[in-house]
Amino acid sequence: MTELLSRDKFRAALEDAIKGREAKNASFSQAWADGKLERHHFARWAENHYHYVGPFADYLSYVYANTPEPCTDAKDFLLQNMYEEELADIRHTDLLIRFAEACGTTRERIEDPNNMNAVTRGLQAWCYATAMREHFAVATAALVVGLESQVPSIYKKQIVPLREVYGFTEDEIEFFDLHITSDEVHGERGYQIVLDHANTPELQQRSLQFVRWGAEMRFSYTKALYDTYVAPDLVSA
Repeated sequence: MTELLSRDKFRAALEDAIKGREAKNASFSQAWADGKLERHHFARWAENHYHYVGPFADYLSYVYANTPEPCTDAKDFLLQNMYEEELADIRHTDLLIRFAEACGTTRERIEDPNNMNAVTRGLQAWCYATAMREHFAVATAALVVGLESQVPSIYKKQIVPLREVYGFTEDEIEFFDLHITSDEVHGERGYQIVLDHANTPELQQRSLQFVRWGAEMRFSYTKALYDTYVAPDLVSA
């Protein structure tokens, strides 16, 4: 039988579960950082990304509903995260739409689910299913550690070329700047919740599996953006 890992070993295992699967290294992220994309590629990214991150507060609400009342640290974090997504100074999806409109697309196209590809639909469905069905610590591991904690490393790599290569204004890229800061905090709090509440060998191992799956899902989603929208342009060029 697998033994309960110490807190330090479990933390290291959670971090290792993401390594080699980081979305910052997927082909679309790499082309973005290397200055090889055009604004219409960013528009397609935004039309997909909206349907992944737009329901993030919905995912968290299911996790919240599955969190026992005594686990106030987890419940407080989930509520704060939902508040920041939906009710803070400006909704995060509105910042995403502002960026997308600067890329030449429209709110109507962004909100239309017909404009996301099949891999994005799969990622969204996986997030909903995980949030609804899994133990709250496992769901937190998947959604916050496996997915959300990667955001600062992704956007730190991308925000400089947005300014210096692609010529976006600070207002147009506020979505990225905000998430570099907020998701560093969210990611660390997510780790702490998983370390505190995945307190059996079974929960630890399931959390590790879902972090791996989450990282793989985000990598596949990011790669599919390149395969669907960028690669065909290179062939026809």
